[in-house]
Amino acid sequence: MSIDTIGNFITIIRNGIMASLPEVKAPYSNLKYQIASILKDEGFIGDFGVEGEGAQKSLKVVLKYVDGESTIHEITRVSKPSRRVYKGVSSLEPVIGGLGIAVITTPRGVITNKKARELGVGGEVICTVW
Repeated sequence: MSIDTIGNFITIIRNGIMASLPEVKAPYSNLKYQIASILKDEGFIGDFGVEGEGAQKSLKVVLKYVDGESTIHEITRVSKPSRRVYKGVSSLEPVIGGLGIAVITTPRGVITNKKARELGVGGEVICTVW
């Protein structure tokens, strides 16, 4: 049995938003760091950083609220360990009419669906955020 660490990371963020927490912590991995970087660049989270060293490293994510409402309305895991979802560049669709993003792993790195369409690459859809 495998553990879905990305699914756990997304759930930690979702639970933090539901509890209106100012920040959440999750175990560190390079993929989680890249996802947090995309969320910050797109304005869905306030900031993020790495705490600790070695095996005790954790990723601290500062959640963003505007007038008491979270900037993340929904964050959903798409590709799971039991069912991987791959999309070609022609089948990458906008999330909620372009208001949201999809995070995708491609040969060019972890990028948004908008950037993937610009670069002309497809890949595994990790999650959608809006």
